[in-house]
Amino acid sequence: MIEKKIYYAVIFTSKQTVNTSGYENMASLMEGLAKKQKGFIRMDSARNNIGITVSYWESLEDIKNWKRQSDHLKAQEKGKKDWYSWYHVRICRVEHEYVFGI
Repeated sequence: MIEKKIYYAVIFTSKQTVNTSGYENMASLMEGLAKKQKGFIRMDSARNNIGITVSYWESLEDIKNWKRQSDHLKAQEKGKKDWYSWYHVRICRVEHEYVFGI
């Protein structure tokens, strides 16, 4: 199946520090909060040595609003201060997608 609806992906790649106390709880809270935001489509996440979370949004404006959401801002600061040794954010426009096996 080929889907042609255009949407956006935020790719968050990160490396955690050794201090991950409280991280899992905050990640769960942020996922629940993101799901309530206007324009949120879905989220995929994997973590091994490096973590990758991809969230999908209807518009760039929806992404900007999520970045500026007050609880998310607090989580971002906590992440910079305690949980991440580095991270990289990419915002991409998705023009086509292909699905197999669903």
